[in-house]
Amino acid sequence: MTSHISSALQLPPLQSHTPFSTRHGLLPIPPPNLNGGLRFSAITCASSNGRAPNSAEDGVKEVKRILEEKKRAELAARIASGEFTAQQSSFLGQLRSLVSRLGILGDARDGFLAIPEAKGSMSAVGGQAFFLPLYELFLTYGGIFRLKFGPKSFLIVSDPAIAKHILRDNAKAYSKGILAEILDFVMGKGLIPADGEIWRVRRRAIVPALHRKYVAAMIGLFGQATDRLCKKLDAAASDGEDVEMESLFSRLTLDVIGKAVFNYDFDSVTNDKGIVEAVYTVLRESERRSTSIIPVWNIPIWKDISPRQRKVTAALKLINDVLNDLIARCKRMVEEEELQFHDEYMNEQDPSILHFLLASGDDVSSKQLRDDLMTLLIAGHETSAAVLTWTFYLLSKEPSIMAKLQEEVDSVLGDRFPTIEDMKKLKYTTRVINESLRLYPQPPVLIRRSLDNDVLGKYPIKRGEDIFISVWNLHHCPNHWIDVDKFNPERWPLDGPNPNEVNQNFSYLPFGGGPRKCVGDMFASFENVVAVAMLVRRFNFQLALGAPPVGMTTGATIHTTEGLVMTVTRRTRPPIIPTLDNKLLEVNVEDPVEKASPPVAASKLSNGLLRLRSRYATMLTESIRRFPPDPQSEGGLPLSLRTGHVVSFIHGM
Repeated sequence: MTSHISSALQLPPLQSHTPFSTRHGLLPIPPPNLNGGLRFSAITCASSNGRAPNSAEDGVKEVKRILEEKKRAELAARIASGEFTAQQSSFLGQLRSLVSRLGILGDARDGFLAIPEAKGSMSAVGGQAFFLPLYELFLTYGGIFRLKFGPKSFLIVSDPAIAKHILRDNAKAYSKGILAEILDFVMGKGLIPADGEIWRVRRRAIVPALHRKYVAAMIGLFGQATDRLCKKLDAAASDGEDVEMESLFSRLTLDVIGKAVFNYDFDSVTNDKGIVEAVYTVLRESERRSTSIIPVWNIPIWKDISPRQRKVTAALKLINDVLNDLIARCKRMVEEEELQFHDEYMNEQDPSILHFLLASGDDVSSKQLRDDLMTLLIAGHETSAAVLTWTFYLLSKEPSIMAKLQEEVDSVLGDRFPTIEDMKKLKYTTRVINESLRLYPQPPVLIRRSLDNDVLGKYPIKRGEDIFISVWNLHHCPNHWIDVDKFNPERWPLDGPNPNEVNQNFSYLPFGGGPRKCVGDMFASFENVVAVAMLVRRFNFQLALGAPPVGMTTGATIHTTEGLVMTVTRRTRPPIIPTLDNKLLEVNVEDPVEKASPPVAASKLSNGLLRLRSRYATMLTESIRRFPPDPQSEGGLPLSLRTGHVVSFIHGM
């Protein structure tokens, strides 16, 4: 449900498979050890508990990993050598340098003061996530450079000051550009791809729907949806089956967004309906278009002869039919209800955003409503699913952080569902998600197009420039972060404000920034907190034995290459040991100990037990039967109670 999500939801065609280089900067360092390749996961349960991994298969994977590391190292060396630097004639280069130093022919837009340039190479990256070569180039050459592919070029921005200028200070001078073109087939003029007046009108209509009362009601929805997932995981734990979590997180968040946006129960965690498959067909097509070199879908005859395009067309028709039916049904409900609309209006039976918009008198066509709903559906569930996927991957690698997280959840929630009041109490849980979003930003890139001439840093740019703001680079910049690759939820104080683009000065963009910042940031944050808290309260998660390596690839967000296969086990928490109130068990110390007979001591003790809660009284009474009063004890109390035997007995009950 985030607007920035879809800013990178699709990356321009020529970008996704290309590395490059420019001028100026630091020495390159290799990117993380990650795999590539586009995939979209489906739910699978592969029983591998207690099984040794297939040695031959593991050997193949290890060889593949070594070859990929070698390829990345070679790419880094080629970048450092300047192989990808866009070269110009020595005479022209010297002339530009002279003009720049003398300040003559002062209009830099005539090409005399140029942004450092790089050229693309289709073969250098292979299948790895496109933003990893961009990171190498950033470390090598700095915060802004031009990436060229023949006559086409893109500006790559990794400087927080320039990102702030584009996203906030001069936001009106930039549109969504390529993003809107790619998403038109599915989102039309929805809130995320829309620009100009359409965007302003739709944002003014949608933002009020996300009021505090609505978000508080959604906490209950988050809990119910997560509980359904818990039941599925409980069954897998009983059967000893490993679980592919990425697809399950995607289905969890689809169920949430369906109810939250238009009151439709996909029930995708437990069922495979046609509409669920249609949603994923459309989502996969969006991802393909974002990484395709040639936009063949724009060829008129292609959509009629391509089996994939025919499937996409049929999926879109099914989704549109469902949405149109939901809109018509909701209109009838609004006409019949007697509730008066106000700022925090919410229908208890149907608290959805669709119901709010119709009740508010939002005067738009059904087509515009459909575009808005589809936008929120696609963007809203995709980002949260990715956040949960990478959060649990990180937690599986850091048992101490998982233990601290579980300790907080046990203390705050016990065995109940979270409430809106718990959101402020789950501070460590929130920081875990903050840090997950830093290491794996969703999306890794924001897309803009300049609508007018402007100046970025010291470089003038012209109207029509396509720009990639690399959130990945901002979040991994070694100049802005200590131990940049370390998963450290406490890099921000627990009692401090939540990190955001403002207090981190645009070095951290978990939900974008400026006027087009994600409208659903609070919704998404609470959804993730509830899901993480409920899952870690009931289960332990480990990477499954023999599971494929967890690599990254680029889709609408950062996907895994081969899923996140985990072994899920029920947590066994230690029993609660009662703390005895000394006042309840006081014995008159003036009575001589030697005169206190066992029956008297037992009587005094039983009087104290009557004032305890019944569950503990039963345990203590049984303990006295097993450990009778000792004449040598202080005040006639059992020596065994004083030495801890009774506590040991209670622990074993």
